[in-house]
Amino acid sequence: MTNFRNLSDYVAIPRLTALRLSPDGSWLAAAVQSAGGEPKKYLTSIWRIAITPDGQPVRLTRSAEGEGNPEFLPDGSLLFVSKRPAPLDGPGGDGDVGQDKPALWLLPAGGGEARRIAAPPGGVGGVAAGRGTTPRGTVAVVFAALTLDGAGGDDDDLKRRKARKDAGVTAILHESGPVRYWDHDLGPDSPRLRLGEADGAETLETRDLTPDAGRALDENSFEATPDGTAVVTSWSAWDEAGNRTTEVDVIDAATGERRVLLAAPDCDFEDPRISPDGRLVACRRAAHDSYDAPGDITLVVTALDGGTRGVSTDLLTGIDRRPLELAWAPDSQAVYFTADDQGRRPVFRAGLATGGITRLTSDGAYDNLCPAPDGRYVYALRSAVDEPPTPVRIDVTAGDVTGAAGEPVRLPSPGWPLELPGRLEEIEATAGDGARIRAWLVLPGTEDPASPVPLLLWVHGGPVMSWNAWSWRWNPWLMAAQGYAVLLPDPALSTGYGHDFIARGHGRWGERPYDDLMAITDAAVARPDIDEARTAMMGGSFGGYMANWMAGHTDRFTAIVSHAGLWFLDQTFGTTDLPSYWRKIFGDPLTQPERYLASSPNRSLDKITTPMLVIHGDKDYRVPVGEALRLWWDVQGRVPGTRFLYFPDENHWILKPGHVTVWYETVLAFLAQHVLGEPWRRPGLL
Repeated sequence: MTNFRNLSDYVAIPRLTALRLSPDGSWLAAAVQSAGGEPKKYLTSIWRIAITPDGQPVRLTRSAEGEGNPEFLPDGSLLFVSKRPAPLDGPGGDGDVGQDKPALWLLPAGGGEARRIAAPPGGVGGVAAGRGTTPRGTVAVVFAALTLDGAGGDDDDLKRRKARKDAGVTAILHESGPVRYWDHDLGPDSPRLRLGEADGAETLETRDLTPDAGRALDENSFEATPDGTAVVTSWSAWDEAGNRTTEVDVIDAATGERRVLLAAPDCDFEDPRISPDGRLVACRRAAHDSYDAPGDITLVVTALDGGTRGVSTDLLTGIDRRPLELAWAPDSQAVYFTADDQGRRPVFRAGLATGGITRLTSDGAYDNLCPAPDGRYVYALRSAVDEPPTPVRIDVTAGDVTGAAGEPVRLPSPGWPLELPGRLEEIEATAGDGARIRAWLVLPGTEDPASPVPLLLWVHGGPVMSWNAWSWRWNPWLMAAQGYAVLLPDPALSTGYGHDFIARGHGRWGERPYDDLMAITDAAVARPDIDEARTAMMGGSFGGYMANWMAGHTDRFTAIVSHAGLWFLDQTFGTTDLPSYWRKIFGDPLTQPERYLASSPNRSLDKITTPMLVIHGDKDYRVPVGEALRLWWDVQGRVPGTRFLYFPDENHWILKPGHVTVWYETVLAFLAQHVLGEPWRRPGLL
């Protein structure tokens, strides 16, 4: 029960972010995020979730630093990552260099205090544990440890870090590849895989499997085989032009020898998952985008035993959808996966023997798939536009549910259920080229047939994504609580409608998506419960780009909010963290400027008449703050009423509870002024 009119109540709602099932299938470990500390920030703790609807959630961890990345060992012990200090830690000495880094902790299955088992100086990233025992009766544990280039071990790494700190050096020398990612600099350290064997000792003795990895493991996932004899990981390489290609490799646990399992020059192989019997590896295969067409994504499986390199079987030949997350069935005979589909993200099962694909859920958006060991259930986090992530139990023996109204069993969790200030509908329209365009329409609970409500068009980011899940960051219900209807459309480039629907907007961002958005907006304002004279538009990331584009191509909206929006595409190419993405789709701006010019919003500056609220975080490396600064100064003196909300220490998203509050306060005040005709009310903390 939450009052969405009160932002303090909203930011205090607990948020589930991860889910893991215990090896015996008797309970779930959930990572739960909540606001706390001084000043307030979002911290994560680990909770115990019952697998039956009559259970109650129980908090397992508590610290000022928070805990995350839960991962079970076969005996039921729980690994997690935290910056909390060990009981004997104290100030002073060389230890200060690494004391603020996340370490690996273990919570015993039988209860008791958690203990820190590994604390590399650069901190622990992702962690994975073998699902069985090694020939020595131990359990393989592998994790990513950030390590300085050339460091030969923890002692050497610590000395190098202390030397940099003592000399006041924070500089990073790059010789190839990327330099930044989303909101953080890459370097001077990089991830290496460390392997250890959990045997009940107080600490985990590990060895470095990838001393020469460089940047190959950035943002990549890995798993240990059930018997701990090998690690399977994604492995990336960059060419001289900064283009990234990712393969799947197998690393021998005893020797560190690495061999390529899956690779192709025009594809990325991502998120490898080892079958429970240890014989197969499944992963996503993503064909690279090109200037002519977007690359497609599918799910492939191959043998782990060193068969013919690169040979794999495509599991999704019968479905035109992009797989997102995958998990093996306990009998190793099928793979569960999720994929966007018509404003939902169902769970599917792909059978290895038959090649058949079964849809297991009818509605909602699912992730964190946790198949039960008995094969009957899959546990997952389910969300929807009108429901936050909630742990559920899916009966996978029920067969195909396409067209059925079956619902998974919801399991009690912190913060659930919520009472929403309105209701949700679906609408659709026909685009100029005949394509069907669908959208969610959030309607406020205060509707009066005699008083049509104002409309807020909200364009999603991506752009290759869909409005199908709950968003804490972009939440339409806060707007509905203020009396707005909120339109959440999926225009060209959106996922869930097939490869051709994405291709409609490929390389033509300012053309086809704009036409689709205008068509669905026309359908919305034609309704008798919508006031066509009171409309606004907003979006973030790609949605911010569309806000900037629309500002120069239509005057139908009375206000436009642009968060982290692209403005000058040629400038974006040279300052973003991922120039190779732009080069593949838009070409080289020096030799192929046509698409940059045709799709750059700044070229329509002279046509902008709508007041704009520009919002940006300084630590945004995907859409650098220069885009907002250039936009802000370009519209100065041209568009009365335009404002700039700037966050010096936020990134592409606005993450701190206080900043989330003033973000919404400012947006709502701006909309109230220009859409509702109310006086401007500057937020008190600004």
